[in-house]
Amino acid sequence: MKHIAIALLLLCQGIAVMADSLDSLVRANYLKTTLVVTSLKSGKQYTYNETRAGQQFLPASTFKIPNTLISLQEKAISGLHDTIRWDGNERFIKSWNHDQDLNSAFQISCVWFFQELATRVGKDAFLSYLKKMEYGNQLSGPDVRTFWLDGDLRISAREQVSFLKKLYRRELPFDQHNYDLLRHVMLADSNQAYKLFAKTGWAVRADIQTGWYVGYVETSDDVWIFACNLEIRSDEEAGFRKELVYRYLRDLKIIPEVL
Repeated sequence: MKHIAIALLLLCQGIAVMADSLDSLVRANYLKTTLVVTSLKSGKQYTYNETRAGQQFLPASTFKIPNTLISLQEKAISGLHDTIRWDGNERFIKSWNHDQDLNSAFQISCVWFFQELATRVGKDAFLSYLKKMEYGNQLSGPDVRTFWLDGDLRISAREQVSFLKKLYRRELPFDQHNYDLLRHVMLADSNQAYKLFAKTGWAVRADIQTGWYVGYVETSDDVWIFACNLEIRSDEEAGFRKELVYRYLRDLKIIPEVL
């Protein structure tokens, strides 16, 4: 009898796809995860764990992607190097404890910076944009500073991909310059084979913590949108967010094994 744990069969427009590397990581660490990867060119979509792909979770810091666009559009901040002064309160991440601009705050996922932007934008404006973007369940809740961290907002991996498609195609109600600035801060990996633009997230305040890695990969002949989430049971498991995505992209031959 064959050992069915060798590889997980995934469906892509009726085609069975092997994900050996990804599946070995998931099974070895007993991970509860899902990944959705979609081609902008062909519309081809690959999904690991169909059931979880449709389940909604707190977006956590992946919401810094729309928050950046909204804040720029509403002129809560003027550009990459517009600085907000640190309030002097010590946070548990040391790199947060000084003045930040949009570029630095996005790179280190500085929560207080984006909470200040959210306060400047206001709850009503956020609710309006959530509906225009059709972002997740479109609920901002009562607290404009925390609704994406521990409030009412929820989004699934499939919905993240849907949002990111519209973002990449610039179909959302934002100025072109603001899209350009977001693209700049989202760049996470660049080499001769591809460019990867992404944001992590980690809903640490939830009873069951959820980690995210969402974004898109530009190759020589296509653009691939991706979203991954997983249940995080320890600090060490947070490191799997990026590794899961990279393994899946390699299994699907979207990016090379080695450069």
